[in-house]
Amino acid sequence: MVSILITAGPTREYLDDVRFLSNGSSGRMGCALAQAARNAGHGVTLVLGPVEIIAPSGVAVVHVVSALEMQQAAERAFPKCDIVIAAAAVSDWRPATRAPGKPARGPDEQVLRLVPNPDIVAGLAARKGPRIVVGFALEAASAGMPAAIARGRQKLVKKALDAVVVNLHDTIGSTSAQFVVCHREGRDEELPRMDKEAAAARIVAMAEQLWRARATP
Repeated sequence: MVSILITAGPTREYLDDVRFLSNGSSGRMGCALAQAARNAGHGVTLVLGPVEIIAPSGVAVVHVVSALEMQQAAERAFPKCDIVIAAAAVSDWRPATRAPGKPARGPDEQVLRLVPNPDIVAGLAARKGPRIVVGFALEAASAGMPAAIARGRQKLVKKALDAVVVNLHDTIGSTSAQFVVCHREGRDEELPRMDKEAAAARIVAMAEQLWRARATP
């Protein structure tokens, strides 16, 4: 049995006790990955941001809200895992300060100062050792898949990942998607459009194969 850590869903970065910055990630792909890994007989820890869908049964779920909470949960689970699949849509920035309560609306313009959130998957990959770390790259649909693959490959190298799953932003909220898996050795594996559950099974099997190849003397 392989131990797999999966991050999924969005994060929320609160400006005050009510308002927040976030994105449209449903968490559906990450939950499908967790279910596929469980169905394959693996041990699964799912670090899950705020979503409306129900996480699959039979996996260890850690619910988080912010990027800093997701980082802490992922780092706690990391030492005992063999594979990381980082499918979460982590907010790139958070407010520099969080206002108490719910400030009243006023007539003046407001300036919002943001600070960068940690790059969770890059931080894990930097000390991965024998582990396999797979990232996701969500790119603008207007750029087209070739440009998205090029950006995905840049992320793969910059973050020292073993593979990057590239998809376009029109997959957010959808039940199906088209993915391209960019491998570290230079190979691009295009998956035909399929439902996210089927794609998740392919991605989990790919990650397991990479891990077994590395673990075999």
